Amino acid sequence: MRLFNANTLLLVLTPLVFFSPILAIIIGSANIEFENVIGAILRAINFDTPATGSLAISDRIIIELRMPRAIMAMVCGAGLAISGSVLQCVTRNPLADPYLFGISSGAALGAILAITGGIAFLPLPICAFLGSLIAVGMVMIMSRDGQVETLVLSGVAISFLLSSIANLILYFSDQQAIQAVLFWSLGSFANATWSSLFYPSLIVFLGSIIIFRFQRPLHALMVGNESAHTQGVAVLPLRLGMLMLTALITSSLVATCGGIGFVGLMVPHISRILLGAAHPAGLIVTAMMGAILMVSVDILSRVILPSQELPVGVMTAMMGSAFFISLLIKRQQKATR
Repeated sequence: MRLFNANTLLLVLTPLVFFSPILAIIIGSANIEFENVIGAILRAINFDTPATGSLAISDRIIIELRMPRAIMAMVCGAGLAISGSVLQCVTRNPLADPYLFGISSGAALGAILAITGGIAFLPLPICAFLGSLIAVGMVMIMSRDGQVETLVLSGVAISFLLSSIANLILYFSDQQAIQAVLFWSLGSFANATWSSLFYPSLIVFLGSIIIFRFQRPLHALMVGNESAHTQGVAVLPLRLGMLMLTALITSSLVATCGGIGFVGLMVPHISRILLGAAHPAGLIVTAMMGAILMVSVDILSRVILPSQELPVGVMTAMMGSAFFISLLIKRQQKATR
Protein backbone atom coordinates (compact mmCIF):
# COMPACT_ATOMS: atom_id res chain seq x y z
CA MET A 1 0.00 0.00 0.00
CA ARG A 2 1.25 3.47 -0.88
CA LEU A 3 -0.08 6.96 -0.23
CA PHE A 4 1.35 8.81 -3.24
CA ASN A 5 2.07 8.24 -6.90
CA ALA A 6 5.82 8.32 -7.66
CA ASN A 7 5.50 11.10 -10.25
CA THR A 8 3.45 13.23 -7.85
CA LEU A 9 5.97 12.72 -5.05
CA LEU A 10 8.92 13.58 -7.29
CA LEU A 11 7.05 16.65 -8.54
CA VAL A 12 6.70 17.84 -4.93
CA LEU A 13 10.23 16.95 -3.80
CA THR A 14 12.19 18.36 -6.78
CA PRO A 15 11.46 22.06 -6.11
CA LEU A 16 12.04 21.48 -2.39
CA VAL A 17 15.51 20.06 -3.12
CA PHE A 18 16.42 23.28 -4.93
CA PHE A 19 14.60 25.70 -2.62
CA SER A 20 15.66 24.30 0.78
CA PRO A 21 19.40 25.13 0.41
CA ILE A 22 18.51 28.64 -0.78
CA LEU A 23 16.37 29.04 2.35
CA ALA A 24 19.30 27.77 4.44
CA ILE A 25 21.52 30.45 2.89
CA ILE A 26 18.96 33.21 3.50
CA ILE A 27 18.25 32.39 7.16
CA GLY A 28 20.88 32.97 9.81
CA SER A 29 22.27 35.42 12.36
CA ALA A 30 22.46 37.90 9.48
CA ASN A 31 19.46 37.49 7.19
CA ILE A 32 20.23 37.94 3.49
CA GLU A 33 17.86 39.03 0.76
CA PHE A 34 16.70 36.43 -1.75
CA GLU A 35 17.96 38.55 -4.68
CA ASN A 36 21.46 38.71 -3.19
CA VAL A 37 21.56 34.92 -2.81
CA ILE A 38 20.47 34.30 -6.40
CA GLY A 39 22.94 36.91 -7.67
CA ALA A 40 25.85 35.38 -5.72
CA ILE A 41 24.95 31.87 -6.93
CA LEU A 42 24.75 33.02 -10.56
CA ARG A 43 28.09 34.83 -10.29
CA ALA A 44 29.67 31.69 -8.77
CA ILE A 45 28.23 29.50 -11.57
CA ASN A 46 29.52 31.90 -14.25
CA PHE A 47 32.92 32.23 -12.45
CA ASP A 48 32.24 35.97 -12.27
CA THR A 49 33.24 36.19 -8.61
CA PRO A 50 35.92 38.77 -7.70
CA ALA A 51 38.89 37.99 -5.48
CA THR A 52 37.98 36.95 -1.96
CA GLY A 53 39.31 40.16 -0.39
CA SER A 54 37.11 42.38 -2.58
CA LEU A 55 33.86 40.44 -2.00
CA ALA A 56 30.95 42.24 -0.36
CA ILE A 57 30.13 41.06 3.16
CA SER A 58 26.89 39.41 2.04
CA ASP A 59 28.67 37.63 -0.83
CA ARG A 60 31.36 36.36 1.53
CA ILE A 61 28.74 35.01 3.93
CA ILE A 62 26.90 33.32 1.05
CA ILE A 63 29.84 31.87 -0.89
CA GLU A 64 32.33 31.07 1.87
CA LEU A 65 30.07 30.08 4.78
CA ARG A 66 26.46 29.25 4.04
CA MET A 67 26.64 27.72 0.58
CA PRO A 68 29.16 24.96 1.46
CA ARG A 69 27.25 24.37 4.70
CA ALA A 70 23.94 23.90 2.86
CA ILE A 71 25.51 21.56 0.30
CA MET A 72 27.23 19.55 3.05
CA ALA A 73 23.88 19.14 4.83
CA MET A 74 22.29 17.86 1.61
CA VAL A 75 25.12 15.41 0.94
CA CYS A 76 25.04 14.15 4.53
CA GLY A 77 21.27 13.72 4.56
CA ALA A 78 21.17 11.91 1.22
CA GLY A 79 24.12 9.64 2.12
CA LEU A 80 22.80 8.61 5.53
CA ALA A 81 19.27 8.03 4.15
CA ILE A 82 20.55 5.80 1.33
CA SER A 83 22.82 3.91 3.75
CA GLY A 84 19.88 3.29 6.07
CA SER A 85 17.71 2.10 3.18
CA VAL A 86 20.39 -0.39 2.06
CA LEU A 87 20.88 -1.72 5.59
CA GLN A 88 17.14 -2.21 5.99
CA CYS A 89 17.14 -4.20 2.75
CA VAL A 90 20.07 -6.48 3.57
CA THR A 91 18.84 -7.11 7.13
CA ARG A 92 15.12 -7.19 6.26
CA ASN A 93 14.60 -5.02 9.32
CA PRO A 94 12.82 -1.65 8.91
CA LEU A 95 14.47 -0.37 12.11
CA ALA A 96 18.09 -0.88 10.98
CA ASP A 97 20.35 2.11 10.33
CA PRO A 98 24.12 2.83 10.43
CA TYR A 99 23.97 3.92 14.08
CA LEU A 100 22.00 0.95 15.36
CA PHE A 101 24.10 -1.44 13.27
CA GLY A 102 27.54 -0.56 14.65
CA ILE A 103 28.97 1.06 11.51
CA SER A 104 28.79 4.59 12.90
CA SER A 105 30.24 3.49 16.25
CA GLY A 106 33.22 1.96 14.44
CA ALA A 107 33.71 5.10 12.36
CA ALA A 108 33.44 7.25 15.49
CA LEU A 109 36.03 5.11 17.29
CA GLY A 110 38.47 5.51 14.41
CA ALA A 111 37.86 9.25 14.30
CA ILE A 112 38.33 9.58 18.08
CA LEU A 113 41.66 7.74 17.83
CA ALA A 114 42.72 10.21 15.14
CA ILE A 115 41.57 13.27 17.14
CA THR A 116 43.19 12.14 20.40
CA GLY A 117 46.43 11.21 18.64
CA GLY A 118 46.16 7.45 19.06
CA ILE A 119 46.81 6.91 15.35
CA ALA A 120 47.97 10.37 14.33
CA PHE A 121 49.94 9.06 11.33
CA LEU A 122 46.67 8.48 9.41
CA PRO A 123 44.17 11.17 8.33
CA LEU A 124 40.83 11.26 10.11
CA PRO A 125 38.69 9.99 7.18
CA ILE A 126 40.93 6.93 6.76
CA CYS A 127 40.77 6.20 10.48
CA ALA A 128 36.98 6.46 10.42
CA PHE A 129 36.73 4.11 7.45
CA LEU A 130 39.05 1.55 9.05
CA GLY A 131 36.97 1.69 12.22
CA SER A 132 33.76 1.09 10.29
CA LEU A 133 35.36 -1.82 8.41
CA ILE A 134 36.39 -3.38 11.72
CA ALA A 135 32.78 -3.05 12.90
CA VAL A 136 31.45 -4.70 9.72
CA GLY A 137 34.02 -7.49 9.99
CA MET A 138 33.11 -8.21 13.61
CA VAL A 139 29.39 -8.25 12.76
CA MET A 140 29.95 -10.65 9.84
CA ILE A 141 32.08 -12.98 11.99
CA MET A 142 29.42 -13.06 14.72
CA SER A 143 26.61 -13.73 12.21
CA ARG A 144 28.19 -16.54 10.20
CA ASP A 145 25.01 -18.61 10.50
CA GLY A 146 23.43 -16.30 7.92
CA GLN A 147 20.35 -15.54 10.05
CA VAL A 148 19.09 -11.97 9.74
CA GLU A 149 18.19 -11.86 13.45
CA THR A 150 21.77 -12.74 14.39
CA LEU A 151 23.05 -10.02 12.03
CA VAL A 152 20.93 -7.34 13.69
CA LEU A 153 21.71 -8.44 17.25
CA SER A 154 25.42 -8.60 16.40
CA GLY A 155 25.27 -5.04 15.07
CA VAL A 156 23.69 -3.76 18.28
CA ALA A 157 26.24 -5.63 20.43
CA ILE A 158 29.21 -4.36 18.39
CA SER A 159 27.81 -0.82 18.53
CA PHE A 160 27.76 -0.89 22.35
CA LEU A 161 31.21 -2.52 22.51
CA LEU A 162 32.90 0.04 20.25
CA SER A 163 31.13 2.94 21.98
CA SER A 164 32.42 1.72 25.35
CA ILE A 165 35.98 1.47 23.97
CA ALA A 166 35.69 5.03 22.61
CA ASN A 167 34.50 6.28 26.02
CA LEU A 168 37.40 4.49 27.70
CA ILE A 169 39.88 6.22 25.36
CA LEU A 170 38.30 9.58 26.16
CA TYR A 171 38.54 8.86 29.89
CA PHE A 172 42.35 8.67 29.64
CA SER A 173 42.67 11.62 27.20
CA ASP A 174 43.58 15.20 28.06
CA GLN A 175 40.91 17.89 28.51
CA GLN A 176 41.59 19.61 25.19
CA ALA A 177 41.12 16.37 23.24
CA ILE A 178 37.92 15.59 25.16
CA GLN A 179 36.44 19.00 24.29
CA ALA A 180 37.35 18.57 20.62
CA VAL A 181 35.78 15.10 20.50
CA LEU A 182 32.66 16.31 22.36
CA PHE A 183 32.08 19.15 19.88
CA TRP A 184 32.68 16.82 16.93
CA SER A 185 30.51 13.99 18.29
CA LEU A 186 27.42 16.22 18.61
CA GLY A 187 27.36 16.72 14.85
CA SER A 188 27.53 20.03 13.02
CA PHE A 189 27.96 21.57 9.57
CA ALA A 190 29.45 24.79 10.98
CA ASN A 191 32.98 23.89 9.81
CA ALA A 192 31.97 22.99 6.25
CA THR A 193 34.22 24.44 3.56
CA TRP A 194 34.53 23.94 -0.18
CA SER A 195 37.65 21.82 0.33
CA SER A 196 36.00 19.57 2.96
CA LEU A 197 33.04 18.98 0.62
CA PHE A 198 35.01 17.09 -2.02
CA TYR A 199 35.71 13.77 -0.27
CA PRO A 200 32.26 13.01 1.22
CA SER A 201 30.46 14.28 -1.91
CA LEU A 202 32.54 12.01 -4.15
CA ILE A 203 31.99 8.97 -1.89
CA VAL A 204 28.23 9.54 -1.61
CA PHE A 205 27.89 10.15 -5.36
CA LEU A 206 29.86 7.07 -6.46
CA GLY A 207 28.36 4.90 -3.72
CA SER A 208 24.83 5.95 -4.72
CA ILE A 209 25.49 5.02 -8.36
CA ILE A 210 26.64 1.53 -7.31
CA ILE A 211 23.61 1.11 -5.03
CA PHE A 212 21.22 2.18 -7.81
CA ARG A 213 22.90 -0.38 -10.07
CA PHE A 214 22.08 -3.14 -7.54
CA GLN A 215 18.59 -1.92 -6.72
CA ARG A 216 16.76 -5.00 -8.07
CA PRO A 217 18.95 -7.57 -6.25
CA LEU A 218 18.49 -5.55 -3.06
CA HIS A 219 14.71 -5.65 -3.42
CA ALA A 220 14.92 -9.41 -3.99
CA LEU A 221 17.05 -9.74 -0.87
CA MET A 222 14.46 -7.81 1.13
CA VAL A 223 11.85 -10.48 0.33
CA GLY A 224 14.10 -13.27 1.65
CA ASN A 225 17.25 -15.30 1.00
CA GLU A 226 15.36 -18.10 -0.75
CA SER A 227 13.56 -15.72 -3.08
CA ALA A 228 16.83 -13.95 -3.88
CA HIS A 229 18.56 -17.28 -4.62
CA THR A 230 15.82 -18.28 -7.05
CA GLN A 231 16.34 -14.99 -8.91
CA GLY A 232 20.06 -15.68 -9.29
CA VAL A 233 21.27 -13.28 -6.58
CA ALA A 234 24.53 -14.17 -4.81
CA VAL A 235 23.21 -13.38 -1.33
CA LEU A 236 26.38 -13.43 0.80
CA PRO A 237 28.64 -11.43 -1.60
CA LEU A 238 25.86 -8.89 -2.16
CA ARG A 239 25.21 -8.51 1.58
CA LEU A 240 28.92 -8.18 2.37
CA GLY A 241 29.51 -5.73 -0.49
CA MET A 242 26.58 -3.53 0.54
CA LEU A 243 27.73 -3.53 4.16
CA MET A 244 31.21 -2.39 3.11
CA LEU A 245 29.75 0.27 0.82
CA THR A 246 27.49 1.66 3.54
CA ALA A 247 30.50 1.59 5.88
CA LEU A 248 32.45 3.73 3.40
CA ILE A 249 29.60 6.23 2.93
CA THR A 250 28.85 6.48 6.65
CA SER A 251 32.49 6.81 7.69
CA SER A 252 33.12 9.62 5.19
CA LEU A 253 30.16 11.55 6.62
CA VAL A 254 30.99 10.79 10.27
CA ALA A 255 34.58 11.94 9.73
CA THR A 256 33.42 15.23 8.21
CA CYS A 257 30.21 16.07 10.08
CA GLY A 258 30.43 14.11 13.33
CA GLY A 259 27.72 11.99 14.92
CA ILE A 260 24.34 12.56 13.24
CA GLY A 261 22.01 9.68 13.98
CA PHE A 262 18.55 8.37 13.14
CA VAL A 263 18.38 9.89 9.63
CA GLY A 264 18.98 6.44 8.14
CA LEU A 265 16.15 5.09 10.29
CA MET A 266 13.48 7.73 9.70
CA VAL A 267 13.79 8.67 6.03
CA PRO A 268 13.68 5.17 4.39
CA HIS A 269 10.72 4.25 6.59
CA ILE A 270 8.80 7.40 5.63
CA SER A 271 9.70 6.80 1.97
CA ARG A 272 8.20 3.30 2.12
CA ILE A 273 5.04 4.66 3.77
CA LEU A 274 4.58 7.29 1.05
CA LEU A 275 5.69 5.26 -1.97
CA GLY A 276 5.45 1.62 -1.00
CA ALA A 277 8.18 -1.01 -0.65
CA ALA A 278 10.45 -2.08 -3.54
CA HIS A 279 9.43 0.83 -5.80
CA PRO A 280 11.94 1.65 -8.61
CA ALA A 281 11.98 5.31 -7.54
CA GLY A 282 12.35 4.45 -3.87
CA LEU A 283 16.07 5.20 -3.54
CA ILE A 284 15.79 8.50 -5.44
CA VAL A 285 12.90 9.60 -3.22
CA THR A 286 14.84 8.48 -0.13
CA ALA A 287 17.92 10.48 -1.15
CA MET A 288 15.86 13.60 -1.89
CA MET A 289 13.93 13.36 1.38
CA GLY A 290 17.16 12.84 3.33
CA ALA A 291 18.72 15.96 1.77
CA ILE A 292 15.61 18.08 2.46
CA LEU A 293 15.29 16.80 6.03
CA MET A 294 18.92 17.51 6.90
CA VAL A 295 18.85 21.04 5.48
CA SER A 296 15.61 21.70 7.38
CA VAL A 297 17.11 20.41 10.63
CA ASP A 298 20.20 22.58 10.10
CA ILE A 299 17.96 25.65 9.66
CA LEU A 300 16.03 24.76 12.83
CA SER A 301 19.24 24.28 14.80
CA ARG A 302 20.23 27.87 13.97
CA VAL A 303 16.90 29.62 14.64
CA ILE A 304 15.24 27.64 17.46
CA LEU A 305 17.25 29.64 20.06
CA PRO A 306 17.75 33.40 19.54
CA SER A 307 21.51 33.69 20.04
CA GLN A 308 22.74 30.08 20.08
CA GLU A 309 23.14 27.23 17.62
CA LEU A 310 22.07 23.74 18.67
CA PRO A 311 24.11 20.72 17.47
CA VAL A 312 22.48 19.00 14.49
CA GLY A 313 23.10 15.57 16.01
CA VAL A 314 21.08 16.50 19.10
CA MET A 315 18.16 17.63 16.91
CA THR A 316 18.12 14.44 14.82
CA ALA A 317 18.44 12.28 17.95
CA MET A 318 15.39 13.96 19.50
CA MET A 319 13.38 13.56 16.30
CA GLY A 320 14.59 10.00 15.73
CA SER A 321 13.85 8.81 19.24
CA ALA A 322 10.30 10.20 19.03
CA PHE A 323 9.88 8.54 15.63
CA PHE A 324 11.24 5.23 16.98
CA ILE A 325 8.86 5.28 19.95
CA SER A 326 5.90 6.06 17.69
CA LEU A 327 6.80 3.07 15.50
CA LEU A 328 6.91 0.76 18.51
CA ILE A 329 3.56 2.05 19.80
CA LYS A 330 2.04 1.61 16.36
CA ARG A 331 3.32 -1.97 16.14
CA GLN A 332 1.96 -2.79 19.60
CA GLN A 333 -1.46 -1.38 18.69
CA LYS A 334 -1.47 -3.38 15.46
CA ALA A 335 -0.53 -6.58 17.33
CA THR A 336 -3.28 -5.96 19.89
CA ARG A 337 -5.87 -5.61 17.17
